[in-house]
Amino acid sequence: MTLPLASSFVRDQDFINALYIVAFGLFIFGLMGLTGPRTAVRGNRIAAVGMLLAIVATFLLPGMGHNWALIAAGLVVGTVVGVPAARQVKMTAMPQMVALFNGVGGGAIALIAWAEFIESSGYDGDPLTFVIPSLFGAIVGSISFWGSLIAFGKLQEVLPGRPIGLKGVGQQLLNLALLLVTIGCAAAIAAGGTAGWLMVALLVAAAALGLFVVLPIGGADMPVVISLLNAFTGLSAAATGLALNNTALIVAGMIVGASGTILTRLMASAMNRSIPSIIAGGFGGGGAVAGASGAGEHAGSVRATSAADAAIQMAYARLVVIVPGYGMAVAQAQHAVREMATELEKRGVEVKYAIHPVAGRMPGHMNVLLAEADVPYEQLKEMDEINPEFTRTDVAVVIGANDVTNPAAKTNPQSPIYGMPILNVNHAKSVIVLKRSMNPGFAGIENELYYEPMTSMLFGDAKASVGQITQELAAL
Repeated sequence: MTLPLASSFVRDQDFINALYIVAFGLFIFGLMGLTGPRTAVRGNRIAAVGMLLAIVATFLLPGMGHNWALIAAGLVVGTVVGVPAARQVKMTAMPQMVALFNGVGGGAIALIAWAEFIESSGYDGDPLTFVIPSLFGAIVGSISFWGSLIAFGKLQEVLPGRPIGLKGVGQQLLNLALLLVTIGCAAAIAAGGTAGWLMVALLVAAAALGLFVVLPIGGADMPVVISLLNAFTGLSAAATGLALNNTALIVAGMIVGASGTILTRLMASAMNRSIPSIIAGGFGGGGAVAGASGAGEHAGSVRATSAADAAIQMAYARLVVIVPGYGMAVAQAQHAVREMATELEKRGVEVKYAIHPVAGRMPGHMNVLLAEADVPYEQLKEMDEINPEFTRTDVAVVIGANDVTNPAAKTNPQSPIYGMPILNVNHAKSVIVLKRSMNPGFAGIENELYYEPMTSMLFGDAKASVGQITQELAAL
């Protein structure tokens, strides 16, 4: 008699709802943990436990028994593919991984909506709680999937980082036409259309819209686009959860949608650009654009330095501010930078790190890299906090940070980044830039900082250059 009672208990709806509530609480606590490098790992683990509870609760739903084998197979395939990919991905490729995983989520939502349409030979249910949410999930999920693939391709440099699309208003007219086709198919289905081609046409038009919206956006804006598409995926998941009466999808989708929207807004503000202007595309093309008085050799002359000279400057400084960027991530120089900072601190030099909100390829990219190298969190200073410090900085060491240190954002109204908040590196007494070459940054424009009289360039691989500086410091 105890076994039937136990079985009845675990399948009781109140018990299942309680599991979901606990899972949602863990989601929120996990998200709170992601606010800082020290608690991020713990936050991820807490959220993972919450997801495990949500999966268990879903298994216990009435009528799920005959689907256990299929669900288990999906979990096995996802684990076999996802775990090795996540463990082997380099930090420099993490934004691409985020874009790809986000796209897979959107694609899954679109497939669910398609499966529901096929199973019922058209959507037959309450328009507000089933039909409209299902169509919304199908459209937004398809847009997110195909748009995320383009974002992945641009960040991975499989596709050109430059904007790709029609000139002038032609691109906007094409996007508008695709949007109208998508809405037209959705309206026909909502009105009772059961023809299979309607749903296929909707998904194809939404897919084309996702492609043609993201293709004209330059590579410099891809992190913002990824965040926006992530928000789209969350909203589509919440809508599908409403259609399927699945509480887990609704809550998780809303959390992802809300956090993605907030992050998108913060990133756009950090670049002093509106989200509509980013979606309009045309920025961040990867080609040389006039940033100083011209491009390339026409912008002025630069002064080269050596590791020995850089070491002498820093050894006798009172405050050294290190400005990390994507170049540090590419060179995997964070541990070498930490060793250099330790050597400076032995000499009584104060060391701080200036972190721009969009440095690297995703928010928090530099924080994660430096935390990996055990850099004290107290030394990481956000832009608003560190900018007043540059006037008393003896040496600013810029490691691969191009666009976020470019004075053209304040001085050149013709520059594409004009108005973007930057790190005031040019206010320091001396600036040492570690860079492989004079190639422009991700936004494709010259950096006026390189031609300032207080700036010297140390060319070469960032990790090797920092290591040489550390050796010179130890030898002094």
